[in-house]
Amino acid sequence: MRAYKIPESVLVVIHTSDLEVLVLERADRPGFWQSVTGSLDAPDEPLLLTAARELFEETGIVADGERIRLRDWQLSNIYEIYPVWRHRYAPGVTHNTEHVFSVCVPRDIPILLSPREHLRHAWLPWLEAADRCFSSSNAEAILQLPHHLA
Repeated sequence: MRAYKIPESVLVVIHTSDLEVLVLERADRPGFWQSVTGSLDAPDEPLLLTAARELFEETGIVADGERIRLRDWQLSNIYEIYPVWRHRYAPGVTHNTEHVFSVCVPRDIPILLSPREHLRHAWLPWLEAADRCFSSSNAEAILQLPHHLA
């Protein structure tokens, strides 16, 4: 039996205190840049745990709750799943609910990409990072970053 992705995910905007944002180029779609994203592993997986797991899996960054703390924006976006990725979900699933988080890290933190998921990374000023993202919800989250840090 095929395990389908759960249509509920997290988006984690990784940034520095001076609003440089880390973006990642997808391995399965070169030229598509994004923040950390990922679906819940189980329907009852806590969102904070999903965000911490995805952050670590995709970048090697450990959210220890002290020096590196995830911030839950209490913001959810519902969007239509791009047709190219719908085969990963159960038949008839067309929309995903995405929960937004952010994490402030030192600019010199080591980034260890998962080569299965990402080709390369870039630190960009927040406006440039928003422009680089292919996902409108990802770009919008980056544009809201200064507001959430105020």
